[in-house]
Amino acid sequence: MAMAAASCSFSMFTLSDASPIPYFGCHYTWRTFYSDLIRVNKAMPSKRRAIKRGSSFNREISEEMKDVSRQKLSGRSKGKRSSSLPDRGGMEMGQTQSTAFKSPDMRRKDKKGFGYDPKEPQVSGSGSLQDATFLNAVVKVYCTHTAPDYSLPWQKQRQYTSTGSGFMIGDGKLLTNAHCVEHDTQVKVKRRGDDTKFVAKVLARGVECDIALLSVESEEFWKGAEPLCFGRLPCLQDAVTVVGYPLGGDTISVTKGVVSRIEVTSYAHGSSDLLGIQIDAAINPGNSGGPAFNDVGECIGVAFQVYRSEDAENIGYVIPTTVISHFLEDYERNGKYTGFPCLGVLLQKLENSALRACLKVQSNEGVLVRRVEPTSAANNVLKEGDVIVSFDDVRVGCEGTVPFRSTERIVFHYLISQKFAGDVAELGIIRKGTSMKVQIALNPRVHLVPYHIEGGQPSYLIIAGLVFTPLSEPLIDEEREDTIGLKLLVKARYSLAKFKGEQIVILSQVLANEVNIGYEEMGNQQVLKFNGTPIKNIRHLAYLVDSCKDKYLVFEFEDNFLAVFVREAVSSTTPRILKDYGIPSERSSDLLEPYLDSSECDQIINHDICDSPVSNSEIGFDGLLWA
Repeated sequence: MAMAAASCSFSMFTLSDASPIPYFGCHYTWRTFYSDLIRVNKAMPSKRRAIKRGSSFNREISEEMKDVSRQKLSGRSKGKRSSSLPDRGGMEMGQTQSTAFKSPDMRRKDKKGFGYDPKEPQVSGSGSLQDATFLNAVVKVYCTHTAPDYSLPWQKQRQYTSTGSGFMIGDGKLLTNAHCVEHDTQVKVKRRGDDTKFVAKVLARGVECDIALLSVESEEFWKGAEPLCFGRLPCLQDAVTVVGYPLGGDTISVTKGVVSRIEVTSYAHGSSDLLGIQIDAAINPGNSGGPAFNDVGECIGVAFQVYRSEDAENIGYVIPTTVISHFLEDYERNGKYTGFPCLGVLLQKLENSALRACLKVQSNEGVLVRRVEPTSAANNVLKEGDVIVSFDDVRVGCEGTVPFRSTERIVFHYLISQKFAGDVAELGIIRKGTSMKVQIALNPRVHLVPYHIEGGQPSYLIIAGLVFTPLSEPLIDEEREDTIGLKLLVKARYSLAKFKGEQIVILSQVLANEVNIGYEEMGNQQVLKFNGTPIKNIRHLAYLVDSCKDKYLVFEFEDNFLAVFVREAVSSTTPRILKDYGIPSERSSDLLEPYLDSSECDQIINHDICDSPVSNSEIGFDGLLWA
């Protein structure tokens, strides 16, 4: 959300609309100085040469800059100020960039002094950046958010508003960031130079890729609109221009830089790893969802987050067009967003020659399968100890990388992110020295503890004042890690779902009443069993309670802690508890539907924390990576 504070799953990465970002004055000074020198160089009749924006300091340009610098210094020695260099005091980045595109007529006026004719129209020439058509496709996004209250799941938090950026892509649709319209109750957009806001509808929200698709039904909004054209994936050092509506004003803002790096990047909003473009152009709160352009006006991505650290400066990130096209094609195929697929295996690099020899891998290639997720399709195909040497006939290196473009390499799971849910991939593996080909269906990963709640409102169940709810990352963020407890945190971070639909159900809090005397201090504890039956998810718990005919309701928690109630007393007390605390219902609406058990999860659930298939050391070790 462009101007609202937000917390992220990654402390290193910050969404570009989160808390205010420190201003990087050093980057601004050098780029402004370079822009000034180019402007003066163009203004000199004897030095009119075309200089490509975003190019490096080559020898020819450096010599011209030296000449300009000497002229500038000589002018100052005479006590005169160069009229070709405008004063930078109080000028924002967007203004700095636009002044570099003055028409020849305006440059001649500048040479005469700083005065201006009031009758002259104060606009740039026809070739200025300000008049560029593609800038008119950028819109300002206004969103009113009403987030759930995960600690009190029957209600919502106080609403708040934020602003961000977006842009037109044609067919009555716009793109912005998913976090700009998260938990939206109302979304409005406004075109550049217009004073009317139009209501927009969120068609799809991609959490992993942090992209949202909007639509505006009003025909007036689209009058004269020209959607943006998407460009190819840029190369290193290519010029990039970020356009949006950041803090500091209501008009459009433009910042410029170059492409610094292209690699698989951690997406803070979705806690996912997808291809990202690193740039050095300023991305500030409010730039979220705005387009990034190349030097010919094509959109090469969407600005979405920055890297904040005392050891780094000017590191912003852009979602590339390859990820955008995947999101749009996914929506066209399915009529909704289904997500990016996952292979579901934990891999180890094979850089050590002795390790390769032990696994009977003859060449310097491949990655070792260390773990297989029980919910993935690979669980029925791959085994621990297999070595993956190819993916769709693309050779996998011993570092877990594959060829990328002409002279680059990228991590192996980049190839997986190019697939769609349900696609089949062919893997070349070596199993006990034997080479073979296997086919695996790729599907989105099943998270035991979800990063986002589908539908917007968490599930809950209240029994005798005990509030049960599934464990989720938003609940952990809201409750704070110190109150959740180390055991639940370890399960949330490192455990994997054993079957589709599995949840960690916790007792969030106890609403004090005479029926639950002695249990009031309980909170944030996992409930493992009900009347001796292991709990699969909160729907299963609700079903067990509703179908119980025993005299007692017995809840078993961690460390063998018990909570016992008389069933008839609970039935008569629960309505009074709901009335005393102003709660509309004893359960969320999704738990009112009939419970359908699945044979897929009829196995006995082992809640022992020691059986977590992923350990802390495996997550942090650089030699291991999830595909």
